[in-house]
Amino acid sequence: MKKTILVVFGTRPEAIKMFPVIHALKADGRFRVVTCVSAQHRGMLDQVLDIAGIVPEHDLDLMKPDQTLDGLTAALLTGLGGVMDIEKPDWVVVQGDTATAMSGALAAYYRKVPVAHVEAGLRSHNIYHPWPEEVNRKIIGSIAALHFAPTDVSAAALRAENVADSAIHITGNTVIDALEWVSARIAAEPALAEGLAELEARFAGKRIIGVTSHRRENFGGGLEAIAEAIRQIAARDDVALIFPVHPNPNVRRVMDAALAGLPNVAMIEPLDYPHFARLLSICEIMLTDSGGVQEEAPALGKPVLVMRETTERPEGVDAGTAKLVGTDSARIVSEIFTLLDDKAAYSAMARAHNPFGDGKAAQRIVELLGNAG
Repeated sequence: MKKTILVVFGTRPEAIKMFPVIHALKADGRFRVVTCVSAQHRGMLDQVLDIAGIVPEHDLDLMKPDQTLDGLTAALLTGLGGVMDIEKPDWVVVQGDTATAMSGALAAYYRKVPVAHVEAGLRSHNIYHPWPEEVNRKIIGSIAALHFAPTDVSAAALRAENVADSAIHITGNTVIDALEWVSARIAAEPALAEGLAELEARFAGKRIIGVTSHRRENFGGGLEAIAEAIRQIAARDDVALIFPVHPNPNVRRVMDAALAGLPNVAMIEPLDYPHFARLLSICEIMLTDSGGVQEEAPALGKPVLVMRETTERPEGVDAGTAKLVGTDSARIVSEIFTLLDDKAAYSAMARAHNPFGDGKAAQRIVELLGNAG
């Protein structure tokens, strides 16, 4: 009898990191695969589903403007629980640290359904950075029966929390699988990522810096400081910044007020996955407060400056592919200028070994699920 695997996700980053797992599960005859999306991010989620060719069996469509975390969590728990009551899965698979992942794990626990956690063991050891992701991860970690840790560091963090060795498996990070897949698609079908051609022509001869910023803990003063840093960086004639702006109004309000009209700053709509991969390929540096970018950019040899006080991905910092710069404007500007003006400093980060995987994480995860009781 086939095992029923319910795969639960709701945001763009989850979709990127889960579609290689879904593809691998569906290619394996041992499984009946059911996907459920919460649509915690509606438009950005749908872009990934479309390129990956995934049509969810269940779509909760829970996204609402300015919804509270407790309101979202309540809707997720009841919605995901209802899907589990219908599908009666043998395993529930969640990824990362979102409200969807945490609620999926908790709803499964209430039904005594075992949970497998993709990208397990990431820890910043500060419950407010990133917020609320750090606590979401810890909740999932206390429930999961299988912990798919991307690196030795994340596995060690789980052991420190007394998770049994037999439940921890180092798989690499599925984001590398996804990046390799989409890069191959773009190579075969260049039209998938030709939407940046106008910006590439506009900024020809300039050194491109990619920017993403959306973390809740940076709302307010942190985002304002980031915007000021971007203004100062854009004053250089030799650079251009391409900034896909998150749709959250807390982000857009600040960035529009500070950056609108600057000739060297392109504030654009969020990019679909092929175009974001294209941005990674054409930029010299990524400036971000995202988690996934810390893993993706080094795979293409691009230094990452992380605008956060802590990171749950210390492997990149230890390897030299990423550097924590916080949200102080002067620090951000100084670190960017160092990379732009010091070839040795740039080369040291660009050539550092990417510690996050080899593109085979999804297949390892599927084998482990196949062998699980």
